[in-house]
Amino acid sequence: MNHAGHQSPQSSLPAAGPTPSASAPAHGPAAAGPRHTVELTGTQALGLLGGTSLGRIVFTQRALPAIRPVNHLLDRGQIVIRTRQDSDLFVQARHHGDRGVVVAYQADDIDPLTHLGWSVVATGYCRPVTDPDALMRYQRLIRPWSDRVLDCAVRIRPHLVTGIRLTA
Repeated sequence: MNHAGHQSPQSSLPAAGPTPSASAPAHGPAAAGPRHTVELTGTQALGLLGGTSLGRIVFTQRALPAIRPVNHLLDRGQIVIRTRQDSDLFVQARHHGDRGVVVAYQADDIDPLTHLGWSVVATGYCRPVTDPDALMRYQRLIRPWSDRVLDCAVRIRPHLVTGIRLTA
């Protein structure tokens, strides 16, 4: 449907340059050869997740998916994230109590030049951290990457952990 005064996103983009011919030399990562996807076991995927500190939390916000970059810590197989008491994620986790709210957590380490690396997704139930000693411990161990005050924490108990490694 076309409305007067409405421009589709594609119409505002600059025209693409010439399409490379099949005989044109390849440049960039594709020139290095084909890539292979290797499925990781849950244990391998959690091991990789534990070796990095930055990922993305996926949760529902006003009935729509929301994604936020966050720091994390892997603690006894659970993913711990510091957050704010008034954040949508914390409010939902607190509202669902012991049941928890379903979330996904994704982290990766993919080289921008070679396109080699890995990606992990953990899906599970997110619950607020209520133990004051644990909360103090997480405040010491998880250093926020932003300047916001993060006075709370949540734990994700993964039920499904998948991952892939991209190799040459």
